[in-house]
Amino acid sequence: MQFKIFTIALFDEDRVEDMNRFLRGNKIVNVEKQLVTQQGNSCWTFCIQYVGTETKTAAPAFGEQKPKVDYKTVLDEPTFAKFSKLREFRKQLAEKDAVPAYAVFTDAELAEIAKLPNITEKTMRSIQGIGEKKVEKYGKTMCEMLGETLAEGTLF
Repeated sequence: MQFKIFTIALFDEDRVEDMNRFLRGNKIVNVEKQLVTQQGNSCWTFCIQYVGTETKTAAPAFGEQKPKVDYKTVLDEPTFAKFSKLREFRKQLAEKDAVPAYAVFTDAELAEIAKLPNITEKTMRSIQGIGEKKVEKYGKTMCEMLGETLAEGTLF
């Protein structure tokens, strides 16, 4: 178990971001904080107990982009074919609702849907990031589009 101390002057946004980056990059066990005032100056002191090292890849800061995933290399061929078809469906749904495609389902969510042996509204709910509202709004339509495609024999 390791400890790291952060002393942050009030309104020091840069130092707050440094601490947040550290917190995202490590498994935190405990955080103790205390407001310290000396001779009219105030600052926060944080004692962070953690496991691991700072060398872990931290989540990107706000505004930074995550590295792109090449799903063709990550998914096997049949799953990638399903993923590609799901992306077509997602595009149609996004155009219909005039929203960006990622607002319907993200690529990561579509990849997880494509891995499912049986794609239903119920199985979609098991995927992280897909909640009740998303299933209600897009899940049923996505399942219907898949069913029509399967009936036509044009999928895979």
